[in-house]
Amino acid sequence: MNIIGRLTRDAEVRTTSQDKQVVNFSVAINNSYKNKQGERIEQTIYFDCSYWISTKVASLLTKGTLVELIGRLSPRAWTNSEGEPRAGLNFHTSQIKLHGGSRKTETSQASEQNSEDDLPF
Repeated sequence: MNIIGRLTRDAEVRTTSQDKQVVNFSVAINNSYKNKQGERIEQTIYFDCSYWISTKVASLLTKGTLVELIGRLSPRAWTNSEGEPRAGLNFHTSQIKLHGGSRKTETSQASEQNSEDDLPF
């Protein structure tokens, strides 16, 4: 399965109890459609992602970065601290393709270009 979305936070490297390292990150995917009344409905779906192949990619996975992921979905269920049942989707990533920089990087590059235009020479 393929998904394309933006990272909602910087990736984190964690070590399991079996001393294996995993890169964990979260991706948001925006979806829109029209309902029967013709109203545009905006929907955001969040995926918790894991990547086991190499931890070197973690430094590239920063908040706002647009990524294309290939992998498989698995459902997850748990009970929160208030005793309420919760559910989510885990995406076990096998391939990661970066599509441009993060919004943070694009913003800083734009401000650098603007400041160069203001130079008197």
